[in-house]
Amino acid sequence: MKNLLKVCVVFLLVFTACKENSTEKKDTKTAEATTSFDSFGALIFDEGAIDSKAMLDRFKSLKVGDTINVKFASKIDEVCSKKGCWMKLDLTDGTQTMVRFKDYGFFMPLDAKDREVIVNGKAFVQETSVADLKHFAEDAGKTKEEIARITMPKVEFTFEADGVLMKK
Repeated sequence: MKNLLKVCVVFLLVFTACKENSTEKKDTKTAEATTSFDSFGALIFDEGAIDSKAMLDRFKSLKVGDTINVKFASKIDEVCSKKGCWMKLDLTDGTQTMVRFKDYGFFMPLDAKDREVIVNGKAFVQETSVADLKHFAEDAGKTKEEIARITMPKVEFTFEADGVLMKK
C-alpha cells in the first residue's frame, strides 16, 4: 500500500511539473500589450487585426442591418471634442467609420486625433438620422453654417468597440 502511495505521489509531481503554465504566458502577453499601447475598455491584443483597407472591403460587402465581429487597425481622424465619446477612423480613400463605445463604458482622450488604434467589436452599416448627424457635427465643433447644411440622413459604416488599443 505504501508503494502504491509513493508511485501516485511521484506521478502527480511529474504530471504537474510538466504542465504548461498558461497564466505565466498570459501575464507576459498582457505586459507586452500594455507597454506598446494604452488600453481602453475590454482588454484586447493586437494579434489578428486587419488593416483599414481590408476593413473597408468588409464594410462594402454589408447591407444596412448586417453585423460582423472584427478587429482592425486604423488612424483616428476625429474625436468627440466634448468628452471623447466617439471617434471617426480612416478606412482609406477618404472613407471613414464612426466608432462608438459599448454601453458608453469608456471614452478616448480628447487629443487622440491622428493616433494609431486597434479596435475590437461589431461593424455594421446603418442609416444615421439628420438629428444625430447635426448632434455629432456640434460635438465636433463644426460651425452653425456647416450644421445647417445637414439636411439628409446618411448611410454610414459604423462600429461599436468593446476594446481599443492606442499606440503610445
